[in-house]
Parts: sequence; C-alpha cells; structure tokens
Amino acid sequence: MAESRKEKEQEEKSKELYKKIAPLLKEGKYLEIHPTGTSMYPLLAGDDVVLLKPLSAGETVKTNQILLYKRDGGLLVLHRLCRVREDGFYFVGDNQTEVEGPLKREALLAVVTDIRRHGIWFSAKHPLYRFFSRLWIFLRPVRPVISRPLGKLYRWLRK
Repeated sequence: MAESRKEKEQEEKSKELYKKIAPLLKEGKYLEIHPTGTSMYPLLAGDDVVLLKPLSAGETVKTNQILLYKRDGGLLVLHRLCRVREDGFYFVGDNQTEVEGPLKREALLAVVTDIRRHGIWFSAKHPLYRFFSRLWIFLRPVRPVISRPLGKLYRWLRK
C-alpha cells in the first residue's frame, strides 16, 4: 500500500514538473536537472546534474544515449536507450536489469548532452564515458553481481 502511495506521489510530482519544463523544451531551451533516485547509478550518481537538450521532431536517437521520457501515467524518467526496434524504443536504468518498452517516439522529450560530477562538466559523448556506458549495457545480465559491491564501496567512500 505504501509503495503505491509513493508511486502516486512521484507521478504527481512528475506531472507538476512536466507542466513547468514542457513549454521550455518546446521553445528549444536546454535544461539542467538533478536526477533523483538510484536507477542510473553508477554512471549517474548522488549529486550529479545533467544538461538536457530538447529533441526535435526528426532527430535521430541512438542506443546508449540517456533520454528523458514520459510514461503513460505521467512519470518522467531518465534512462538509457538500450535498443531501437520497429515497434518502439526500449530503455533500461544503469542500476536495473529489466528493460522497459516499447515506447513511442512521442514519449521521448530530451537527451542528456552533458553531466556535471563534483562540479566538473563533461560531455556524454566523451570517449571514456561512452566506453563505460556501452560496457555497462553489455553487462546488463550480470549487473546485480557488480552493483552490490560497487554500492557498498560508494557508500564507504562517501563516509
């Protein structure tokens, strides 16, 4: 019961956020947001900030890009595109193994172009970041075995 209440609260917050950012995205404005949750850990973590570029109508999206999309219920989600098929787009969080999709093109709102970690900006197209994101997608089936020790190490280092 509490989980469903929490989900409803998240959807309501997302709907309010969408009302604020949708006009800005339609105007073509880039937005900085601070992602919440742990679904994109470890490649997006803690205090990271992302720069979102609105998607134009005919813009091509590519696997391994992080996109902001809107679920049918109204929840805004920031996940990595793991595959594109004729029936739609499929996403997965970096800290998840279950793939979500297919989503229609209309659900896709923006793409992450840059990430700020510890006050330093870097491009999502940086070769080192791209290498690790592709490796992480490849390792999706075994991520739980990797993520648990990484999470413990991350929490230990933050102490």
